[in-house]
Amino acid sequence: MKKKIVEVTCVVLALGLIGACTSQHGSSKMASTSPAQLISNTNTPWSGVLDPTRAIDWSGAGAGAIPNRTNICATLNPGATLTQINNAIANCASSGVVFLNAGTYGPFAGQIIFNNKSNVTLRGAGPDQTFLSWSSEGACNGLDADVCVINGDSDFSHGPSNVAAWTSGYTQGSTSITLSSVTTGSISNLHVGSLLILDQQDDTSDTGNIFVCQTAGANGDCAQQGGVGNGRAGRGQNQQVTVTSISGSGPWTVGITPGIYAPNWRSSQTPGAWWSNSLPVTGVGIENLSVDHRGAHGTGVYGMGIQFVNAENSWVDNIRSLNDQNGVSEHVEFYQSSHITVRDSYFYGSNPSSEGYGVECGFSSSDNLTENNIFQHIASPQITQGCVGSVYSYSYYVDDYFGPGNWQQQDSHHSVGDHDLLFEGIEGIGFTADNIHGSSFMITHFRDYLNGHDPATVNGVKTQDTEAYFLLAYNRYYNLIGSVLGTESYHTHYTTTAASSTDCGNGATSTSVISLGYSDQNGTAFTNACFGSSFDIANDLLVASTLMRWGNYSACTGDSSCNANRFVASEVPSGIGSYANAVPSTQTLPPSFYLSQKPSFWGSMPWPAIGPDVTGGNVANVAGHVFHNPAANCYLNVMGGQTDGSSGILTFNANNCYASTAPVPTPTPVPTAAPTPAPTPKPTPKPTPTPTPAPTAAPVNPTTAITSPVNGASIP
Repeated sequence: MKKKIVEVTCVVLALGLIGACTSQHGSSKMASTSPAQLISNTNTPWSGVLDPTRAIDWSGAGAGAIPNRTNICATLNPGATLTQINNAIANCASSGVVFLNAGTYGPFAGQIIFNNKSNVTLRGAGPDQTFLSWSSEGACNGLDADVCVINGDSDFSHGPSNVAAWTSGYTQGSTSITLSSVTTGSISNLHVGSLLILDQQDDTSDTGNIFVCQTAGANGDCAQQGGVGNGRAGRGQNQQVTVTSISGSGPWTVGITPGIYAPNWRSSQTPGAWWSNSLPVTGVGIENLSVDHRGAHGTGVYGMGIQFVNAENSWVDNIRSLNDQNGVSEHVEFYQSSHITVRDSYFYGSNPSSEGYGVECGFSSSDNLTENNIFQHIASPQITQGCVGSVYSYSYYVDDYFGPGNWQQQDSHHSVGDHDLLFEGIEGIGFTADNIHGSSFMITHFRDYLNGHDPATVNGVKTQDTEAYFLLAYNRYYNLIGSVLGTESYHTHYTTTAASSTDCGNGATSTSVISLGYSDQNGTAFTNACFGSSFDIANDLLVASTLMRWGNYSACTGDSSCNANRFVASEVPSGIGSYANAVPSTQTLPPSFYLSQKPSFWGSMPWPAIGPDVTGGNVANVAGHVFHNPAANCYLNVMGGQTDGSSGILTFNANNCYASTAPVPTPTPVPTAAPTPAPTPKPTPKPTPTPTPAPTAAPVNPTTAITSPVNGASIP
């Protein structure tokens, strides 16, 4: 069940002044509100399973219903230049569509850009008919991208345009906060509709609670390589919210949505807020295209395929995205962006290294949704680096290519500040919460199938870091519920846990389904004595003791916990001091933690497809507890893909796979006159990263709309 965010009318105490919070209806009241009043678990699917401090209402993640836009403002033909496409976008009326007819476009040298341009869709005739490619990228606010969606102010964390102190309204669930002491910029630059990033100072020591930390080196004890630039320096915990109201003349009472997620905001950490001079770009759609980023970046890594910067309520839908070692670092990135949806798409290829990502949510982004996608031959299909409140659901991962070699790569938390995320219905290899760039907390996995041993063998058999679920040191208060984990023919242990803060381990975690608390990958300690490192990171015994497990099935041999549905009270952290979770009174689990009903793309396939209550599944050696999800069915049975790593790039169109994407006739496009070029935003440097065919399908209708099952307001 839901942690309901309740509108707050409250007493504001700031700078010694008492004022009244103003409601959205304009009335003013004096009232006091307790945490119990702020957090209601009456209607959330996870109620009775998870404690309200450990989860949020995820139903609002993403852009909401994707609109069926029918106003074609410009139609372009194969051979159209980058300038022509960008001019068409810049001059398109609100709620219009720039339509690219079937054929080949590019290779482009530069970027397609939505430069402070909202409510426009770029749409092709289908990802199997309209093909775009690049030979080099554009700047995109100094971040490099092939497709750039950006607002009118190049605001970013290392030089924010406006900064204020956040002096009250820290309670979990609060939708009213107080800002004061504007130290950079002006409060006049904050508007209803602005994206506001809230942050606070990192913890300077470990108090045995949530530990927000990203320090490394001689004076560090939590991160192997230090921070990666998420948020302002030394302020790794963030949440991006939307402003709903502003009142007062200083201090200012600011209404926000959604409410405060984390339970550890407090005045001792000097909370603050920062924001752009411009409203976010919103309502941008990228649909029905094939985008080829191979060779776009040349030697080395970095750069993005599609990037959202200071954006909101936008989407990527039914695309095929191609990449390789000479392409971009990641197919899609959310950068200081919220309520972005990526769905019903196919992503192939990456740099086979720690900078090879599918979809990244990071750098103070919140409430995004990636749903029903296929990720093939990508090192880390989905990665989080400063992401909050987002949902990763119902996707299929195959051949998580990292190598060549025997190291297994997979989804991961990768940077300080990740919290309150949901991974649901995933069918893939595994999940790692690492400590490379800092800690995380309160991340939930529900009804996932993670086999823990990549079956792709063409580029090497995986033997290292082959756990299904691995939480490294300082990743605390996680929830693992109703999931199926492991490979029976490979894994020999249910769980391996660090025995002490100095336990060097012995590499046995590679054949364990679950590994908990070690400070280095592969079940070892990141210390000079154990690893030869120049500084020590202790193992963390609180990882295991704060983890909530309920209703999971582990496929393994070798101990009595294998091959059984585990509803075990000792795996519930009911006795810990903070954020305890009561032992659930029932073994009945809801179908979803964020959906109220079966999603429309699911069709007649069994739902839920994964869990201890699922029987008769079509995935072998997991006691019938797993059916393939629609994305897996599309890859295996429609696209003809293989699981051993032998499949190359495949033809894809969501309309051939999913129930809600049936094609309809194409509308007659209306051409427009040639417009003037769009301006380019000033570049701003991003922090340097740490090294570390099938038959052609039927034509796709460019106006096909797919309605998201996630609750949310429609976009014009």
